[in-house]
Amino acid sequence: MMTKTTLFLFALLLGQFSTAQTMNKELTQEEQRVILHKGTEMPFSGKYYNFTGKGTYVCKQCNAPLYRSSDKFDSGCGWPSFDDEIPGAVRRQPDADSRRTEIVCAKCGGHLGHVFIGEGFTPKNTRHCVNSISLRFIPAQTETAIFAGGCFWGVEYMMGKEPGVISVESGYTGGTTQNPTYEEVCTHTTGHAEAVRIVFDPTVVSYETLAKLFFEIHDPTQKNRQGPDVGNQYRSEIFYTTPEQQKIAERLIAQLKVKGYDVVTAVTPATTFWKAEEYHQDYYDRKGTLPYCHKYTKRF
Repeated sequence: MMTKTTLFLFALLLGQFSTAQTMNKELTQEEQRVILHKGTEMPFSGKYYNFTGKGTYVCKQCNAPLYRSSDKFDSGCGWPSFDDEIPGAVRRQPDADSRRTEIVCAKCGGHLGHVFIGEGFTPKNTRHCVNSISLRFIPAQTETAIFAGGCFWGVEYMMGKEPGVISVESGYTGGTTQNPTYEEVCTHTTGHAEAVRIVFDPTVVSYETLAKLFFEIHDPTQKNRQGPDVGNQYRSEIFYTTPEQQKIAERLIAQLKVKGYDVVTAVTPATTFWKAEEYHQDYYDRKGTLPYCHKYTKRF
């Protein structure tokens, strides 16, 4: 069986990790039609047209923040409307028909829709007419969880499927080196663990549910390894961000020990989380394969 390092080197040689490829492969066919090829979704059909949640709208392709919910209004046009954007987030350019002004994400260039001036809907006299499919919504009430359970590819993949999880990022934490690289972490001298940082909506999924899932998608009895991956970067550890998270993690470990599991998972305060290189993000979704060293095992 190939280890993660072998798989990484093999994929690197094949040139799989360009930013453009990463973003495009994450989009469905319909999302590509609108975001990449400047299409338009049917009016009154988008999920955010009548949506009134409080939070931030980000780019579906690159996750850059674009609009605040406080700037959203109902124009009756059939698409989400905003009278202002987050400063610097949206770029305006002439549309192909030379009659309208197109708006795109300033970070990745993804098509959002069109902007219209002078209609008088709000005092700002501006209407950003945006396709819902170009957006993703992040609610104002969120919480962050950080887990390390072996190769972050597999943990990220499996945690990201849980309803209520808004985003999952692979990265490094718990060490001493500032802004470590993957190669440095692989020397096992930086003290970092491969971990995932999860932003979730606590009104949809609880921290306890996520912590239980964490214990059920990796083997918490393995010390400094997970499957074929060996070394302190693959240790089992929970980095809590609140005292309540610490209590929940320690209680779940106690329950597992009563069940006969010799749990070695450490529970420590969260420190700086360094996001891993882009070629580590959404690894299995981009490859279209399943994790090689993580699987679900019911323990609770």
